[in-house]
Parts: sequence; structure tokens; C-alpha cells
Amino acid sequence: MYTVGFDYDKYIKLQSEKILERIAMFGNKLYLEFGGKLFDDQHASRVLPGYLPDTKVHLLKTLADKAEIVIVINASSIDSSKSVGDTGVSYDDDVLRLIDEFTNSDLYVGSVVISQYMGQQSADRFKAYLENLGITVFIMHYIPETHYPSNISLILSEKGYGNNDYIRTTRPLVVVTAPGPGSGKMAACLSQLYQEHMRGVRAGYAKFETFPVWNRPLKDMINLAYEAATADLDDVNMIDPFHLEAYELSAVNYNRDIEVFPILNAMFKRIWGASPYKSPTDMGVNMVGYCITNEDVCERASQQEIIRRYFHTQLDYAKGVLAKTAATKLEILMSNAGLSQNDRPSVAPALNKATLTDSPCVAIELPDGTLITGKTSELLGASSAALLNALKYLANIDDRVPLISPALIEPIQKLKVGYLRNENPRLHLDEVLIALAISTATNPTAELVLEQLPKLAYSEAHSSVILSQVDINVFRQLGVNITCEPVYQNKNLFHKNETAGACSF
Repeated sequence: MYTVGFDYDKYIKLQSEKILERIAMFGNKLYLEFGGKLFDDQHASRVLPGYLPDTKVHLLKTLADKAEIVIVINASSIDSSKSVGDTGVSYDDDVLRLIDEFTNSDLYVGSVVISQYMGQQSADRFKAYLENLGITVFIMHYIPETHYPSNISLILSEKGYGNNDYIRTTRPLVVVTAPGPGSGKMAACLSQLYQEHMRGVRAGYAKFETFPVWNRPLKDMINLAYEAATADLDDVNMIDPFHLEAYELSAVNYNRDIEVFPILNAMFKRIWGASPYKSPTDMGVNMVGYCITNEDVCERASQQEIIRRYFHTQLDYAKGVLAKTAATKLEILMSNAGLSQNDRPSVAPALNKATLTDSPCVAIELPDGTLITGKTSELLGASSAALLNALKYLANIDDRVPLISPALIEPIQKLKVGYLRNENPRLHLDEVLIALAISTATNPTAELVLEQLPKLAYSEAHSSVILSQVDINVFRQLGVNITCEPVYQNKNLFHKNETAGACSF
């Protein structure tokens, strides 16, 4: 059964109060850099059961009359092959998705900022496209790495931040967010502090990072799960030395903020005259650590997240989209946490059945702990077989009862192979669900089985081979956390049609 370990209501209350306190601290305007994801924060919801994927949005809705959203995207991420992990869409497309999501949540999006602009044609096209949609766009110019962030005199001048567009805002809380890491959110906030100062406005800055959780131990499983989630970014959790020196209190932060803090603090002093912050932890407004209600539940959830991330990095390395260093980091992290692959309950059943049947297999661990397996057959892929078997179990239907007539499956296979020239005739998850839905017209049992789909949420699944992106996406939509062994089903070198792009989680 799904067990809650996090107090959502308490968090919304404490976090909104903390943000209002920080706005009051500066009086006129606060630029709040939002780390992580505002929507679809699956990582937080997995390691903190009870934390909803859209918790940050619900939080902002309590401050909707005071807040406006600024979305930042790095010019180099526009029209590139990079995609956002849990959504699987490109960064520029995700900007549009975010705008829609915010608007549908009655939150005001003031503008989009294109950072590190160097005259890229793709950035120009995206800017024109957004403006044609009625969206205000501002530009932040690239500052060479030889100057940024150490050359404070140049940065805080007309040749640095002064060369950027002034982002026009109208509300006291400006939430600066982005579709992914490396966007330039912090630079956008600091540029605005400088620009506001030049206009006689004393604006403030604060940071809202859910992880690492500053008031939990350095090697706490929740914080280790954050390291696992950011292995490709080279983030490392550290004790904040500035906080320890200032307050004689241990606080956890991560290396990038700690490394850049002396420079940030020098900028704050140049802009404000004096810095209100003694440590990078001081800059944060994170109350997550005060809202954990069940330590054991969150620890187990974090352990499972570390193992999931291990499989994801191994998979991405096998597919050539991730460096070996990230995969190695996860191996070391998992070992140091005292975890192994087999601590994920769905792994051994999938591999054992694959060995016995000499075919790809998928195992699903349902929320009640029951393990269901499925193997590849002439009609169905392993994912489809495991899904149907799990649904039968949930509906209390004998495993031998057929749900979809072969007479219905065969025409679909003929369409796939004969007309669409697909080499794999077996039904993927989306196809088997459509076939099951069609079967409900004449088969009441199929309708009963289809009604069990919501019960799959919070299930864990593992595949003995790399799954198609179609199957991965459907599992994700059903709320099933899927991992794969980093091996392909066949020996082909070209797998594009099978995987349909990078396997992101």
C-alpha cells in the first residue's frame, strides 16, 4: 500500500509564510529563483511520499495575487537535441508547455528570457515565434567564461548586466524558473538586481531549492537521492562552510552554490551596499525538512530512487547519451549507500523469468507488494503481457481468461507489418490498451479489467531489456516507475525505431 511520509498541508503553510517573510525583508520586490521543477516534480514526489508532483504550483496559487512568472531558457538549448527528463520534450517546446500550465493554473506569466544569447539563429526564430504568440521576450547576452562570474567590475557595468534587456515586471514576487538546469536563472535574477538598482529600486533575491534538504544530515538518504538525480550535473552535497562559521550550525548545500557564494556575496555588497546573507544556505527558503512525518517511509522511498537512477544512468550510457563518469558516480553512490540492484524487488523476478523463458520479460511490483511478470509472445510484448496480467490480478480474474481475442490482435499486426512496415508485430502498451478498450464493447470482463488502470499508480516495474519509448511513456502516464536493464533485445547497431529517442525519466 502507498504510505505517506510527508505532510503536504503543513508544507504549503510553512513555505508560503517563509516566502512572504522574505518579500517583507526587502520591501519592494523579491526575485525568487526556483530550482527544480514547478510542474511534474516526480523526483520530489517519489522520495517524499505525500508530496504532490505539482506542489510548488499549488504553493504559488496561494500567492497568485503577488506573483508573476519569468521563464528563462538558455539560447544553446533552443532547437537542440536536449530534452527535459520527466516530460521527454525539447527545452523550447517545454517553455510553451510551462506557459500553458501556468496559465491554466491562473498564474501570470510575465515574460520569457533567452539567456547567453550570441546571435543564434534558432534563438532569433524562437523569439519571433513567441512574440507572434503575444509573449513578451527579453534577451540576456553571453558574458565570456573568462569574465563570468569572477570579474565583478565588468559584470556589474554597462558592458555586463547593463547590456541585458531590463525585464519589466509588475508584481512584488517574481518567480524565475526554467524548463531545466543550466538555464541562467541565477544570472537573470542578479542582472535584475543590478538593473533595478540602476533605477533606484532595492530589489531582493532568494533561492527556492527543494534539494538538498539543508537541515538534514549530509549522508541522509533523501540528500543522497538528490545526488543520484543530478549525477550528470556533477552536483555534490557538502556541508556549508560559511553557515558553519557564521552560526556554528551544520547545514547541507551543494558545491556549485558554495563555490560561487563569495562572488555572489561580493555582488550583493556592490549592489546593495551590504549583504543580508552570511551563507548560501541563508539565501534559501526551503521548509521541506520540517514536514517529513515518517522517516522510515521517506528513507525507503529514497533508497528506491537511488536504485532507479542507477538503472537510468546505466541505460543512458548504453545508449550513448551520457558520459561514463555519471554512470560510475551512481555505482559508487549506490555502493556507499549499502544498496544493490536486487534491493529493487521487481529486478530479480524479471531477470529470472527472462532466463527461464529465454525471452524479454517485465516484472511489476504492485502497491500492495504483489509481483506480476509477463513475457514476450508472438502477439504481445513483455510490457503488454505484464500489464494485462497485473490488471487481471487487480480485477480478481483468473490468469487463463483471455481478454483480447487473437482475431482482434491479428489485424493490428497485419497493419503494423504489412502497411506501416514495422519490423515488430507485437503489440506495444498503447496498442494493447486500445485493443482492450475496443473489447469492452462485447466483453464485460475487459471493461472490468480496464477499470483497474488507476490502481497501477505507484507501482514499480523492471524490464530485462531496453523498452521502446512508447512503452516507457505509457508506463509513465499510468504512474508506474519503470527501469530497464541496459541491453537491447537484439544485436542490431541501429535502434532508433525501437526506442524513439533518448530514454528519459
